[in-house]
Amino acid sequence: MSDSPSASFLPEHPPVTDWVHDFDHTDPVWTDDPFPIWETLRAASPVVHTERFLGCYMPTTYQAVKEIAYDTEHFSSRRVIVRDVRPEISARAPPITSDPPEHKPAKQVLLPPFTPDAMKRLEPRVRAICNELIDEFIADGHCDAAARYTKHIPVRAIAHMLGIPEKDGDLFIKWIHQILELGIKDENEMMSGVREMTGYFMAHLEQRKLAPSDDLISQLLRAKGPGGQPLTDEHVLGSLRLLLIAGIDTTWSAIGSSLWHLARTPADRERLIAEPALIPTAIEEFLRAYSPVTMAREVIKETTISGCPVKAGNMVLLSFPAANRDPAMFPDADKVVIDRKENRHAAFGLGIHRCVGSNLARMEMQVAIEEWLKRIPDFRLDPAGKVTWSEGTVRGPRQLPVLFGKNA
Repeated sequence: MSDSPSASFLPEHPPVTDWVHDFDHTDPVWTDDPFPIWETLRAASPVVHTERFLGCYMPTTYQAVKEIAYDTEHFSSRRVIVRDVRPEISARAPPITSDPPEHKPAKQVLLPPFTPDAMKRLEPRVRAICNELIDEFIADGHCDAAARYTKHIPVRAIAHMLGIPEKDGDLFIKWIHQILELGIKDENEMMSGVREMTGYFMAHLEQRKLAPSDDLISQLLRAKGPGGQPLTDEHVLGSLRLLLIAGIDTTWSAIGSSLWHLARTPADRERLIAEPALIPTAIEEFLRAYSPVTMAREVIKETTISGCPVKAGNMVLLSFPAANRDPAMFPDADKVVIDRKENRHAAFGLGIHRCVGSNLARMEMQVAIEEWLKRIPDFRLDPAGKVTWSEGTVRGPRQLPVLFGKNA
C-alpha cells in the first residue's frame, strides 16, 4: 500500500454540477437522496462515466448491471470498492474479491454455515438479541433506532456465529466505518481498520488451533480447499474479514431502511401488524426498494455493455440499488408495494458473486421487524431529530430518531 501523502490526504471532491458526465456517489446530495439522480442517469444512458475515482463507469439499468455482473472475462472483482486511489492489493477477502477459477472453491467453503437449516438454529438467538436491545430503551418512549437497535443485531449475530465475544461489537462497527466510509478518501483509515481487524482475528485463529470448537472460525480452520489441502491462514483471515464487512453493515442498513419506511408509512405498518404472514413478502420489497449494497468491478478488457463502450483501466460502480429501481424491470419501480408478487430484485447481487449470506440477512431482517412490531407497534420519525444516511458503498440510516406510541 502506498504511504505517499496523496494517498492519505486526498483533496475534497468538488460538488457535482453535471450528474450525467461527472457523477460522484460520495456527494452529499447522492447520500441524502440518490433516487432522482439514478432516474436522471438512466434517462441519459444505460452506462455513464465520470473522471473521478481515476475513471469510473456506472451501469444505470437492470440489464446493464446484469451484463457486467455475469461477465467475468472483462470485469474483475479484485477490487470491490470504488475509491480515490488504487494501491496494490495486499488484503483479499475471498470469495468476494476472487475471480474464476479461484472463486468457486472459496465460495463453496462458506456455503454450509449459511444454509436455511443453519439459520433456523441461529434464529432463537437473534430473537433474543432483538428483545434484549428493545428492553434497553422501550421505557424511554423514543430512541435512535439505528444507534440502539439496527446496528447491533447483525454485529451480535455474527459474533455469536464466530464464537467471539458479542461485547466486541463496537470494535467491528469501528472497523467497518474505517473501511467502508472513511477509507474511500483516506488510505490511512482504511489500512488502520484492516490491520486491527487482522490482528484481532489472528489471535482467535491461534486460540482455535489450540482448542477447536464448533464455531465458524473453527469450521474454516477445518475446511479443505482445492486438492484437499487446509486453507491457509491468509485465506481464513480474508474470509473472516469478508463476513464481518459484508455481513454487518449491509444488514443493519437494510433493517434500518425498513424501519425508516414503516415509521413514515402508517398504512404499511398497520397492515403488517394485522397480517404478519405478509412480513417475508414485505422484506423482499424493502430489499428491492432500499437495497443497501453497491459493489465495484474493475474493467480488465475493453468491451461493450448495452451498446456503450467501456475501456480497460476504469472502475465500475455496480449499483444493485439503481438496477432495482429500473421501471423496465419493475412496474411502479419507485413505489414501495409491500405485497408485490413478482420481485426478482438484485439486492443480493447477480452472477457468481451473489451474496453467500442472503439466508442470514433475510432471517435477521424478518426477526428484527417482527420483534419490533410486536413490542413497538406505533412509532414515527421524531420531528425534532434528523435522519442521516451512510456515505459510499453501503446505504442505510446512521441516525434514525423515532418516537413510540399513538400520540407520539
